[in-house]
Amino acid sequence: DYERALEEYEYFFDLLKKSVADVYFLPRSPQTGLDSIYVHDPVLVTNKGAILSNMGKKQRQGEPKAVADFLVELGIPILGSVSGEGMLEGGDVVWIDERTVAVGRSYRTNDEGIRQFAEIVRGILDELFVVPLPLWKGPEEVLHLMSLISPIDHGLAVVYSRLLPVAFKEWLTQRGIRLLEVPDSEFETMAGNILAVSRRKCIMLSGNPLTKRMLENEG
Repeated sequence: DYERALEEYEYFFDLLKKSVADVYFLPRSPQTGLDSIYVHDPVLVTNKGAILSNMGKKQRQGEPKAVADFLVELGIPILGSVSGEGMLEGGDVVWIDERTVAVGRSYRTNDEGIRQFAEIVRGILDELFVVPLPLWKGPEEVLHLMSLISPIDHGLAVVYSRLLPVAFKEWLTQRGIRLLEVPDSEFETMAGNILAVSRRKCIMLSGNPLTKRMLENEG
């Protein structure tokens, strides 16, 4: 339903404008496509500049260059890029705090991509935790780490524990992070895909009343 999709897009944009001072639109480019609406995948932003991904999905491999050209226009420095045999997608990278990051090892993010990413952020990070992701439904329905965990505030995150490795969940709790559990009935309706635009201020998909109520109960 194209018209409804446009209405929802404008509604999402209006929500962003209430919390984000500057919102930029990636210009039309022959290197982009429908998947380019997922702008977190081709580029990661740090306090020192942007890191360009090397996309695991063939149809998306032109996106990092298109985003890089636009970032240069905006005056945002490029800190580095993943290249060659390395694959890294932003959906597998979750910042736990300013100097700690978790990276999912998935069909779209491989060991070489993680190694290159670690080299680029050397000096920025104190710790990088690699999270081996489950097969789930195979490479065609790829599972990113951000489908399983969404930080909401310092020391608070929403997770779907059934698909989390034990070592990763223990690592989170040892860091003092309290975990709010997405119920089974709302996982496939993407209740765990939550965007925190500031501390404890979130945008989430409708149709997930249990997770919504859980968040509201947490303030």
